[in-house]
Amino acid sequence: MRRGITGRYEVTLVGGEQVRAFIPDPLPPKPPLELSNSRQRLLERATLALGRLDSITLLLPDPDLFLYSYVRREAVLSSQIEGTQSSLADLMLFELEEAPGVPLDDVVEVSNYVAALDHGVARLGEGFPLSNRLIREMQAKLLSSGRGSERSPGEFRRSQNWIGGARPGTAHFVPPPPAFVADCMTQLERFIHDEHTPYPTLVKAALAHVQFETIHPLLDGNGRIGRLLIALLLHHGGVLTRPLLYLSLYFKKNRDEYYRLLDLVRSDGDWEAWLDFFLEGVEQTADGAVNTAWRLVTLFKEDEERIRGLGRAAMTAAVVFGAFRSRPLLTINEVCKRSGATFPSASKAIDNLIKLGIVREITGRQRNRVFSYDRYLTILSEGTERL
Repeated sequence: MRRGITGRYEVTLVGGEQVRAFIPDPLPPKPPLELSNSRQRLLERATLALGRLDSITLLLPDPDLFLYSYVRREAVLSSQIEGTQSSLADLMLFELEEAPGVPLDDVVEVSNYVAALDHGVARLGEGFPLSNRLIREMQAKLLSSGRGSERSPGEFRRSQNWIGGARPGTAHFVPPPPAFVADCMTQLERFIHDEHTPYPTLVKAALAHVQFETIHPLLDGNGRIGRLLIALLLHHGGVLTRPLLYLSLYFKKNRDEYYRLLDLVRSDGDWEAWLDFFLEGVEQTADGAVNTAWRLVTLFKEDEERIRGLGRAAMTAAVVFGAFRSRPLLTINEVCKRSGATFPSASKAIDNLIKLGIVREITGRQRNRVFSYDRYLTILSEGTERL
């Protein structure tokens, strides 16, 4: 539905030139969303896909293991959209304090993203509301070090920002002036918690994401926090018991269409076109996550079967293999810490895993060697290839 412009322009003076900044109308859209039969079916398919994703955690031997890996995959993808060039292996090596040749600022940004998400999930788990305060806390984690750490972490912006172009006067889009940011975010917070809104949580998440990106309330980190907001809304709204839905890969693959539809909402009020795109992404992403989980379960079972063929050495090898299931990149010291095996026992078990083709040494060094569970890492890394 083409409702027309979904806000108003405020002309301000920025850097000596006049700028037309956009101030969005509060949610929900007016007139209400047009939920046609085809759109209702799309919503039902997306909701069913989320149900399958949520139930997969009941079938996995260790759902926290999957969450650990999937969160890091999302961190890489979401950060890549913002221009970083770190891979999933880079991040995991960095967490081992082993990241030779990796641009430090890039991998620190990705690591900070993990910290921001972990903080948000932990706070919600404590009963803290999904709120503007939590958004600011997460952004403070995101910008705690590395690039952007000087850009007002933990605060809504007090200066004008813009999207595209070298300056506000030539920008593709200029969000609200700083004096309007607090009110816009207060209205968004009210919408998120409004129990009388006639839309399910999934639709509210779609609307809230656009509104957040339009307000662009932070000096840095708007894209990453805005994508995290989707996962946290679904988790907070009870749609997912664990925050397992991350749309960054879908947005990365459909980047031009994503930005086109955000613009279309602002200029023409076509929320329905955006909602269709969003729901298709939810269905694809949830189904993809379920498929990934089953592929990992199958992989682990196959490799466990091969380990059983080691005879007397199988017991220690299985314990060490468990450490690699929790972290696909490890040093021997880390294996000892995670498995409880002695250094000689862990070394012998790793040698056996190498002979079976399950892990390999990736540094070529004699000391502080790093071993990779390659097939596991390959499955997790799909779609995270450097841009």
